Amino acid sequence: MDGPLQVFSGSANRPLAEAIMRFLGAPLGRAVVGQFKNGETRVKLEENVRGSDVFVIQSMQPPVNHHLMELLIMIDAVRRASAARITAVIPYYGYARQEKKTAGREPITAKLVANLLVTAGAQRILTIDLHAPAIEGFFDIPVDHLRAEPLLAEHFRSQALENVVVVSPDAGGVGRAEDFRIRIGADLAIIAKKRPQPDQPAVIEMVGDVEGKTAVIVDDMIGTGGTLVEAAETLLARGADAVYACAVHPLLTDGAARKMRGSGLRRAIVTDTVPLHETERDSAIEVLSVAPLLAEAIMRIHKDLSVSALFT
Repeated sequence: MDGPLQVFSGSANRPLAEAIMRFLGAPLGRAVVGQFKNGETRVKLEENVRGSDVFVIQSMQPPVNHHLMELLIMIDAVRRASAARITAVIPYYGYARQEKKTAGREPITAKLVANLLVTAGAQRILTIDLHAPAIEGFFDIPVDHLRAEPLLAEHFRSQALENVVVVSPDAGGVGRAEDFRIRIGADLAIIAKKRPQPDQPAVIEMVGDVEGKTAVIVDDMIGTGGTLVEAAETLLARGADAVYACAVHPLLTDGAARKMRGSGLRRAIVTDTVPLHETERDSAIEVLSVAPLLAEAIMRIHKDLSVSALFT
């Protein structure tokens, strides 16, 4: 792009945005992002963005609807201010678990969100670990879908754990767990489960040997923590010596951090795609930053360089 690089942030994860800018060696763009007294979102850019290559950083963690609306309004403001190109940087893409119909008369909300982003004016999407990779196909604009898995795998390699088995907490995550297993050189186990109600997992059976081994549960997100707790209990009951967990997006809803602390999990490794509250930060939860990964991607996109190298 010939225009200058400018980066703005919504209110969802400003610490991550500031960390990204430290790697880029520039300040965040100045903007007023708040609310009117009637609850409507207020956005006002305080920078001239005409002809600029603009990146808007915003995750969609709870309250999801507020953060989504804030992102849409910011994109619209940048578009109306005549930016040359607008990239929505969405470390955590909300509504990603609603990517298909599981019964009649249900919406496909992940597609609706994609339509809203494009209608608002986004010309490119930069995101990390979509819950369903098929969501990339919901967009008719370029999508750079980064993976935090190499970052998490490198952390576990540095711990020099012995006799490790990587565990997928459900059948849908087998591909993710298999890739992680190859990266750290470990065995694989799979837990099969069903959900009688949303966010209420129930373990059915497990495939693989975990007796006497260090188990590492690999998932893309931690929601209520129910899946991790159920999986950890199953692994310990099957003879695992220790149970760790790693996930990209720490949503930690419905007292998940408390549940995890009271379970058999030794430690959970997550990233900062979603900010943790101070009450959730302790020795049981370790946070790795994706700021260097996103900063490199932003610079490569701005300079029209390949982003593919970052996928591995």
